[in-house]
Amino acid sequence: VQLQASGGGLVQAGGSLRLSCAASGRTFSRYAVGWFRQAPGKEREFVAAIKWSVSTTYYADSVKGRFTISRDNAKNTAYLQMNSLKPEDTAVYYCAAGSLVAAGTVAAEYDYWGQGTLVTVSS
Repeated sequence: VQLQASGGGLVQAGGSLRLSCAASGRTFSRYAVGWFRQAPGKEREFVAAIKWSVSTTYYADSVKGRFTISRDNAKNTAYLQMNSLKPEDTAVYYCAAGSLVAAGTVAAEYDYWGQGTLVTVSS
């Protein structure tokens, strides 16, 4: 599976962005998809995950209620809608896909990674 993340950019605090993760290759619908982020000088952290069943999602406490993960298997694309953005959301955001994912909150569970897209939130 090849993953291409896009949609990052510069936004003011309180604003919104929608990230996309386009997949090609193997059957996308069979994979769980996760979003992770890495801020400068910090470790990569879990943001959100969605299982092959679109009704099963997981979120980091820091984004719960503000971010929404979704997927459109017909389009081989997953999304991360980010609302009420804060400066501390500034990071490079990565999407990942994995076939044997439990909760999907651990990076090691994923087999494939996109290249990352930068989100910068100004105060």
